[in-house]
Amino acid sequence: MTIRLDPRAKLYLLVLANLTLFLHVNLTTEVILVMLYLSLYFLAGRIKSGIRMTAVYAALVSIDLFVIPIAEGIALNVLSLLSVGIRMLLPCVISGGYAFSTTAVGEMVCGLRKLKIPETIIIPSVTVVRFFPTIAEDYRQIRNALALRGITTKNPALMLEYILIPLLMNSNNVAQDLSVAAMTKGISLPGQHTSMVELRMKWYDWGYMTACTVPF
Repeated sequence: MTIRLDPRAKLYLLVLANLTLFLHVNLTTEVILVMLYLSLYFLAGRIKSGIRMTAVYAALVSIDLFVIPIAEGIALNVLSLLSVGIRMLLPCVISGGYAFSTTAVGEMVCGLRKLKIPETIIIPSVTVVRFFPTIAEDYRQIRNALALRGITTKNPALMLEYILIPLLMNSNNVAQDLSVAAMTKGISLPGQHTSMVELRMKWYDWGYMTACTVPF
């Protein structure tokens, strides 16, 4: 049995994750919150993603606790800058990755409307959620096309020419197409909107929100 939180609960956890970055919470509080966020991946059945995120965060915490105290000179400055900076960003990445990977567009729209979010915010949000997976699919297609022609992109200049430039040129078209698709489905029409998705906050939504708030 898998458990997925309500989109409104996911949004609340994402706000808390950003607060850990802006408020510079201590390491103990951060570790507790990250452990709670990581457990959501396993509860949702995303085992591989959870293991990868856990391994990365554990490695960064280990560097902060055991490697940085014995490092000296320039190595200390560079290592602490990278490890601490990336570690502080990870709660946002972990919570955001969980929210976007386990929330369908319809669920997100329904959740935002229940929160009385203006349509001027909902429409760009829907476009953003659909944008990155579409760009990722375009990237895979470009790589497959290059592999079919026997072109390698280990050279940075070739990667810029064959991958990044086509992606940048296509990203504007993708954004416009997604916006038009959302408008065609009536997302911007005035009046009361209905939804095939029924959202209801359950006990584990409230429980997880409370558990993640307590460390603050």
